[in-house]
Amino acid sequence: MSRTILLFVVVAIVGLSAGAGLALLSRPEPPPTGVNGAGLGDPRPPFRHGSLNGGWVATEDFDGQAMLVNFWATWCAPCRREMPLLQDVSQQRDGELVVIGIAIDDPGPVRDFVEELGISYPILIGAADVLTTQRAWGNSAGALPYTVLVDRDGIIRWQHLGEVTADELAPILEEWL
Repeated sequence: MSRTILLFVVVAIVGLSAGAGLALLSRPEPPPTGVNGAGLGDPRPPFRHGSLNGGWVATEDFDGQAMLVNFWATWCAPCRREMPLLQDVSQQRDGELVVIGIAIDDPGPVRDFVEELGISYPILIGAADVLTTQRAWGNSAGALPYTVLVDRDGIIRWQHLGEVTADELAPILEEWL
């Protein structure tokens, strides 16, 4: 093997090793609750996201209240289908449960969709920050929709990946509310 080829191979190996090392060092930190996020029986992780009216909403704003937190997007067909159910639950369980929608989307489409359906429960919005929150709340897959029930003490009691139906949700709410 000639010196030129050997030098080329050595430089390539050093370059690849340096690149791999930099990639490992620049990885984002995992959510504070760990790789898989919070699970059943764990305390709810914190969040702070913007609302459609421009204010900020944080987890502690719901201290002492049972929460049904739903991660969704306007471009997600199952998310769109379950929103009327969540609106009904919000109205029927007013005073004992607060439904919170956290959209991974742009404000314009979210605002239009929420107005079209007459959604009255709090809608929060974001992008990468919502993905981080979703992971911290136990959805390491990042799929939508994703719904979590938290009791009045701030403990996660139910996690559901995929579209929620009335038949699935009713017994869970009866058990924990």
